[in-house]
Amino acid sequence: MEKQSDDLTTIKSLCAEQCIEIIPSMLEQLLHYRDCLEKWNRKVNLISRKEDAPVIIKHIFHSLLISLHHRFREGEQVLDLGTGGGLPGIPLAIVHPDTKFTLVDATGKKIAACQDMIIQLGLKNTVAIHTRVEEMKGMVFDTVLSRQVAPLEKLCGWAGELLKQKGILICLKGGNLENEIAKALSSKKYHHNFPATIKLYPIQGVNPYFAEKQIVISRG
Repeated sequence: MEKQSDDLTTIKSLCAEQCIEIIPSMLEQLLHYRDCLEKWNRKVNLISRKEDAPVIIKHIFHSLLISLHHRFREGEQVLDLGTGGGLPGIPLAIVHPDTKFTLVDATGKKIAACQDMIIQLGLKNTVAIHTRVEEMKGMVFDTVLSRQVAPLEKLCGWAGELLKQKGILICLKGGNLENEIAKALSSKKYHHNFPATIKLYPIQGVNPYFAEKQIVISRG
């Protein structure tokens, strides 16, 4: 119970500091998701089992920071590419219930975990699909999300195939991205001319756990 209370205070305070609008029922859902994620992680490797930071901060709040740089709209179709344990898709789906989220991963056990967590959380705006990005021809989205699953050049290639015109790719990444960005921009002629622009938004000032972390936004 002490952990529950501490994490509730933490996520509530962090969201308030960053002006992320959130209501009490969403806070409870985020804590429920944390519990589900930790439970599933004992069976399937979804996140590191040797965490150097609380899950509520390192994974869940980290995912919510995307909301600082993108206004999720009603009916917007969002793809979480390589979702793993539902990150960043599930936390964002909780706080943006009018947006439609599709979570995909090539590992069946991870998608089985996500499907169970979606049911446990009662999320009506989220589906999880076991597939590879190469098998998603014909599916298009307004926004693609990704969290450290591949180099930016490859992500932009996939996004060029999956995004609607003027779509947006949002990545959570760390480290020096200068070379990744240069490669992505130089190879855009092979990716339906995506991206037209790439911008970085450092988040180390938000919390010490996010040292060298950035939100990368690529636009068509």
